Amino acid sequence: MRTSLNELQQIEDYLLRQENNPAAAGFEVRLALQPSLQESVLWQQQTYDLIQAYGRMRLKAEIENVHQKLFHSPAHQRFRQSILQLFSRK
Repeated sequence: MRTSLNELQQIEDYLLRQENNPAAAGFEVRLALQPSLQESVLWQQQTYDLIQAYGRMRLKAEIENVHQKLFHSPAHQRFRQSILQLFSRK
């Protein structure tokens, strides 16, 4: 079964808890009565979770890349020494 764009928008509003959604109560009733809608909501939530996890993974990789450049490149040796001095015991 192909989900309509309208239903996808309603699911998104429900999952993202849009404050300006006056039909939230009606959607929750439909959700309780329609197992297929429950399944659609579950799949949409899993999709959001995967997108969020992918974004975090990419951000961590980007931060690690910057770390490698700043702390292991000869061009940034002065920066590295400055940072290490901040954390060294005197």
